[in-house]
Amino acid sequence: MFQSVIKKPVLSFVPGLICLVLLLSSCGSSKSASSRTAEVIPVEKRYKDATDLISRRKYDKAILRLEPMMFSTRATDLEDDVLHSLAEAYFLSRQYLLSADIYRRLLQQTPDSPYSKDAQYQLARSYEKMSPMHELDQEYTFKAINEFQTYLDQYPAQESEQLASDVDTYRELLKVNPNNVAYKAKYASAMADLSRQSPSSYCTAAIPVLREKLGHNRIAIAQQYVKLKKYRSAVIFYDQVIALYPDTKWLEPAWLGKIDMDIKRHKWFEARQAIEQFQQLYPDKSKKVEVAYKKVMDNFSNSRQTKK
Repeated sequence: MFQSVIKKPVLSFVPGLICLVLLLSSCGSSKSASSRTAEVIPVEKRYKDATDLISRRKYDKAILRLEPMMFSTRATDLEDDVLHSLAEAYFLSRQYLLSADIYRRLLQQTPDSPYSKDAQYQLARSYEKMSPMHELDQEYTFKAINEFQTYLDQYPAQESEQLASDVDTYRELLKVNPNNVAYKAKYASAMADLSRQSPSSYCTAAIPVLREKLGHNRIAIAQQYVKLKKYRSAVIFYDQVIALYPDTKWLEPAWLGKIDMDIKRHKWFEARQAIEQFQQLYPDKSKKVEVAYKKVMDNFSNSRQTKK
């Protein structure tokens, strides 16, 4: 009696247990199957989805998809594609420090990539975007100049020179035959092409602007030292402008500042040399140093007589 009472519940429980096991097994297998399906989504598809997001200006979402792919596509055919798109998304979302890092990584990891030329250009532009006002530290200004120059060294500008030559040619032809429709069309086309700033022409134009900022930075520092009456330190920065940035508009103020500091320090010989060099550089601006020159020569003569 006791045995029959025990067996009945057990026997009735077994079919339920089997069903439960089968159900869990089915769920588990379907879950793992779905996981496997997610894992085998082609990386090319995921990359295309990310680039579609960039084209729709959804840069943050694109970045979230591309960042993991930066590691999963290492040493594959997609490596440079992913790096270039990720750097582009950073740049377009104004995250210039991150874009510079990824562009540099692309150049280092995949130097033979067809994206290398664009990456070098965009690396320079990323640093240019981070270049601050002249009063602040100019680390990124220096880096921008170096990277722009690297671009010009690696990819010499030829197309812009040819376009400029075409513009000059058709301009002269139109002077001879101003009603020639073909000349007009070709001249307009050449002008349109030239007006579009190619990377090489952009680099060529950007470097002098950045150098002006560096010259301005040195002048500003020198002027701060003048206010503090630290004239020797001011001369150091005026000399930097003269030596490093003679192609900028800050060269003349640097010479005038140096002359003024030499006079304030009673460095009559150095002041006389500086004035004479200024007069050689700016013969039409000698009046700017006439008073200083007279003062220097009076004191220079007096000091020589005192030594005698």
